[in-house]
Amino acid sequence: MPIKIRDDLPATKQLQSENIFVMTETKAMHQDIRPLNIVIVNLMPTKITTETQLLRLLSNSPLQVCIDFMVMKTHNSKNTPHEHLETFYKRFDDIKNLKYDGMIITGAPVENFDYKDVDYWDELAEIMEWSNTNVTSTLHICWAAMAGLYYHYNIPKYPLEKKCSGVFRHRPGRTTAKLIRGFDNEFYVPHSRYSEVRREDIEKIDGLEILAESDEAGVYIVFSKGGRKIFITGHAEYDAFTLDEEYKRDLKKGMDPEVPVNYYTDDDPSKPPVVKWRSHASLLFSNWLNYFVYQITPYDINDINYMNDDINNDF
Repeated sequence: MPIKIRDDLPATKQLQSENIFVMTETKAMHQDIRPLNIVIVNLMPTKITTETQLLRLLSNSPLQVCIDFMVMKTHNSKNTPHEHLETFYKRFDDIKNLKYDGMIITGAPVENFDYKDVDYWDELAEIMEWSNTNVTSTLHICWAAMAGLYYHYNIPKYPLEKKCSGVFRHRPGRTTAKLIRGFDNEFYVPHSRYSEVRREDIEKIDGLEILAESDEAGVYIVFSKGGRKIFITGHAEYDAFTLDEEYKRDLKKGMDPEVPVNYYTDDDPSKPPVVKWRSHASLLFSNWLNYFVYQITPYDINDINYMNDDINNDF
């Protein structure tokens, strides 16, 4: 079924050209069904690119999915036109009295800061607290995964000796877990980060479970009991050339970055990337929407409140 987005959102034409089922607001008005309401807190500097990446993955859903985008009011975004933000984005004050079936909080290039030194940390903390009563399930990506684990469970992040950049082999944990249902015994995920969370800290917390990890990239999926909070340390949503763009950007800055691991053909940056994570990304987002949003969210969205973390016992 389709994702419902504004007719004039830049991502619309791109997704339609890929034959992805996009339903514009005009057509959606004539369907008498209750859509899933998802809010995306977009912390990435390249917001328009991130919009397209996430919308592409949210297109495989059991129902119509209505998307809102949110931006921090306490941060001045320098890489996205002001007109785009004013047209397509809401602030927290606009939605704080609403309920959402699901929320996605993206990564952000602020890993080298202590959390409380990030200029929008207090606002983000307020949003994460608000999610406890106003969102059925929240998916945290990359830096947001580490930030969420710190805010909700006081789990620290640790700086890496060098940037974790590349496409790494992972293995699933408990294979009966619905979030990773259908995953292969080995699957690949892009990572792009300067810090990590560690297994030994996560294992101290009752109600948290590591569902997937990598020998090279470490912990990948952390799952709270019932799926109210899900933490993804990698970037399954990345396009084929996202790591390439980051690598070349860092080269131009004179940062002498290492070549992303297991990404380019023959590990040669002059050759094209090899995409080997697309099917995993699609399945991950589909499982999240199906089992932890659609299956457990109340029909009356206003009934979302402090649900027990084990509300979805068969997880």
